[in-house]
Formats: sequence, structure tokens, C-alpha cells
Amino acid sequence: MKIAIVKLSAMGDIIHAMVALQFIKKANPSIQIDWFVEKIFTEVLENNPDIDNVFALNLKSIKKKKTEFFSQISIIRKYSKNSYDLVIDAQGLIKSAIVSKLLGKNRVGFSKTSTRESLASSLYNKIIDSDYSKNVIERNLDILLKPLDIEFNKESILNKSPFLFFKESFDFSDILNKEKKNILLIVGASWPSKIYSKEKFAKIVQNIDENFIIAWGNEEEKKIAEFISSSSKAVVLPKLSLNDLKSLVSKVDLLIGNDTGPTHMAWALNIPSITIFGCTPGYRNTYETDINKIIESKSKVDPERLNKEDYSIEKIDENEIIKIAKDLLFEGKR
Repeated sequence: MKIAIVKLSAMGDIIHAMVALQFIKKANPSIQIDWFVEKIFTEVLENNPDIDNVFALNLKSIKKKKTEFFSQISIIRKYSKNSYDLVIDAQGLIKSAIVSKLLGKNRVGFSKTSTRESLASSLYNKIIDSDYSKNVIERNLDILLKPLDIEFNKESILNKSPFLFFKESFDFSDILNKEKKNILLIVGASWPSKIYSKEKFAKIVQNIDENFIIAWGNEEEKKIAEFISSSSKAVVLPKLSLNDLKSLVSKVDLLIGNDTGPTHMAWALNIPSITIFGCTPGYRNTYETDINKIIESKSKVDPERLNKEDYSIEKIDENEIIKIAKDLLFEGKR
């Protein structure tokens, strides 16, 4: 059997969907799995033994150059010659539904009431119901496993194997400390209102005598990292590729970060983490475990109507994060 998974973006959403791969391969080791993704996120998927082919699209280029529409359509039509037995749209957007329709005749996607862009459901042959407010990891397992008649439960999710893979191409020996715990900070996010206070990040570093390192992805995040470093003993990393970031996350003792893709790498790799939530819902956007904790502001968050002007994340007491971090690092919960 040959299936195509369409999950174009963003990094965290892709990671949340990737957990399904090990369940699929366990149930049917001979199945071929191809994944269609936006080009900038291909490295998240690369080196995964459960994926046969990663196919990069560049739909984002259409916004800048309208003629790219025809180029991208041509590329997708070429891939349709792979003769997929099943195409699963795990994104639930109109653009991903169009990609799915171009890739094959037998298409599965979310039902009209299970996604924000309900029109997408009209382009599928089969629909899957999964409450939009449900935990995103469970939603991804619904859409990817139910069409294949594969069952899952909470216990199987908690007992998952790490599922991000990488090539060792960066030497972290001068960055990681053999005498102290290594704590990685992820200080950026896609919206300003998802970003925790840089002053409070600095206080966390000041109150835990361990080796802190800070990752960044753009110039604004670099400025935040440099501020924290100037106010503490944290070290700002050079800019890393996604491959090298996966490698680093696998080696640290704890990751503390905002609700963003790199933070969710820790859950995927079974590395202890604290994810900080304000205007997005913690119960929905990650999976809490003995080693993966969340801390939320006091906002009431509606997942269907996120308020990007909700800066309540800034009110979270850094001492609560410090306590959780010390518990994870020093009380044998890893």
C-alpha cells in the first residue's frame, strides 16, 4: 500500500502529526509513506526511517509571485503519477485539500465541523470527525490512523518511541557542560503574544545554577537571546539548522520554551520540557507527561478564536517555572 500524507506546516503541527508514523509502520511495516510539506520544514522530517519520501512544495512562494501558482500545480501533478492508494490531508485547510485532490482519487480529511476551513471537507471522499478543541496530538492520530483502521489510546501515546532523527553534523562539545545540567531556552514564537518576558527568562537563569544555552531563529529572537545573556550567565548559540537543533535537543537535560515548534521537539524526543502558554491552550497544544510539563496564564482561551492581543503570558510568575525546572532536574522524575 502507498499513502501520501499532506501536512504542509507549521513546525509544531508537523511534529505533532509525526508521532503517528510509528503506529502505522508497526501495524503495516511494508506500507510506503510519502510526506508533502512546505520546503522550509523538510529538515524536520528528514532522516526518519518511517518516511519513504519527503516531497517539498513551495506554496508560500505564490503570495510573492502569482505565476508560481502554475509552477506548484505542475509539480503536484507530477507527484500524482506516484499512484497513491490513499491521500490523507492532515492539515484541514483549503490549500492542503486542493493539494490532496491533485495527488489522488482516494482522499481522506477532516469533517466540516472538525476544521476551521470547512469548505476543505467537500474535496474528500471520506471524512473523519475529530473535535477541533481536542488535543492536537490526538486529532492528528485520528486523521492519520482511523482511515487505516489502526487503534490508539493514551497509554500508547505516552509509551511512544522518540521520532525525530538527525545527522550528527555539529560539534556541541564546547557548548554542553559535563559537570552541570544543560538547559536549552527557546525564546521566540510566531506571535509576540506567545513570547515569555525576556526579563523573566533572565531571572530563571539567575536562579538555577546550571548551564543555560539559548537558541534563536531570526534577528528578533537573537536580540531577545542577547538580552538574556547580558543579564545572566546564559550562552547564545550560533544559528542552527533544524537538523542540528534536533540533535541538540536530544542531548540537553531540560528545555524551557514558548508554545512553538522547537519547544515541541523535546516531547518528540522524550526530553524533559516546560512549555509556557498564554494566548494558546496548553491542554490542546501539547501532551503533558511525567517529564513534559506545561505552565499556563490565567486566560480563558478559546482554541477556535485565539486572541493575538492576549499578552497574559507575561504575567506568569517565573518562580513557578523555576520550581518545576528544579523538580524535573533534581527529583528523579526523568
